Amino acid sequence: MQNQSITQKITDLNVCILIPTYNNQHTLKRVVDGVLTYSNNIIIVNDGSTDATTDILKDYPNIQQIHFPKNKGKGIALRTGFKAAIALGYEFAITIDSDGQHFPSDIPNFITELDQHNTKNVLIIGSRNMKQEGVPGKSSFGNKFSNFWFWFETGIKLKDTQSGFRLYPLNVIKNLKFYTNKFEFEIEVIVKSAWKDTEVKNMPIQVLYDETERVSHFRPFQDFTRISILNTWLVFLTLIYYKPRQLFRNIKKKGFKRFFVEDFLGSKDSPKKKALSVALGVFIGFSPLWGFHTLIVLTLAVFLKLNKTIAFAFSNVSLPPFIPFIIIASLELGQFILQEPISYSLTDLLDNFEVLQHLKTYIVGSFALATLGAILFGFAAYFFFGVFKKKKRVLQHD
Repeated sequence: MQNQSITQKITDLNVCILIPTYNNQHTLKRVVDGVLTYSNNIIIVNDGSTDATTDILKDYPNIQQIHFPKNKGKGIALRTGFKAAIALGYEFAITIDSDGQHFPSDIPNFITELDQHNTKNVLIIGSRNMKQEGVPGKSSFGNKFSNFWFWFETGIKLKDTQSGFRLYPLNVIKNLKFYTNKFEFEIEVIVKSAWKDTEVKNMPIQVLYDETERVSHFRPFQDFTRISILNTWLVFLTLIYYKPRQLFRNIKKKGFKRFFVEDFLGSKDSPKKKALSVALGVFIGFSPLWGFHTLIVLTLAVFLKLNKTIAFAFSNVSLPPFIPFIIIASLELGQFILQEPISYSLTDLLDNFEVLQHLKTYIVGSFALATLGAILFGFAAYFFFGVFKKKKRVLQHD
């Protein structure tokens, strides 16, 4: 018997429940019957099952079903299910795994969270208690691994990024391009949704790990490798595209003056942390690591827990108009340190790449310049931010 109030709310919010399944004959019927308690808006994607799944699903002729002749992977199953849901006019899809680890009784909680959300531009991931008894150690480790990289790629901290019990906004999903086909798809979709300014959040759910019934199709080596490759690519995109875009959008939205006061001067970081961020940015900006400045400075700022905005801003001391002067200063310093006088003209430097013939001198001088610049800018920034903080305190007291 259906819970009428929740059933009506699911209809009002235009939500469907998507169940991807592959060889879960022992738990599939229980999951489907549990979902039917709340709604008939169900889409089942049979991902080429070779067990009794097809026979079980014959008992549900009124449910929308998609059958693959061969197994294609969870990512393809979900993507196909999303397309079907969009074609049927649904605006949201709740996905629930068919292996029995999720409780359909948590569906009303997803609906309540969605109903109370102001914009409805939200992707909700069920957060499992990974510390409870019975949770496999490999699952707990894999989840922590995934959580860390999701935070690195989006700046959003979550407790669970691997749960398959989720609510997706289909209006966002339909405009995204995906390239993964298997378990790694569930990482790709949440990262790209976050990049499109969709709020990605957790909601506590129940979980059951019954090894006598549950069949997991996660292959530790193959799938972990796929996930690692995906994260490597997403981190690369984060550093060369997402983080810089986020910074420039923020500057454009606020205007440079307001951005400088609020995000740069007004950051709650200590003067010491801000100064170290400036020093890091200047060091990387003066270094000879051309083409990788943004990638390196943002990576180091994250791992050293420094201010990414400040570090990125000061890494741009090597903007094109300043490059000839940086190269000249590096060569002069390199000559002084190595005591190897060289002769060159500005024309040779710019037109004939004379610097390549004195690469050793340039590299030594470049790192020396980077070190000196970092020290000078760092101390100046520490003094500046210290004075600004004191003035701010005085103004607040007045």
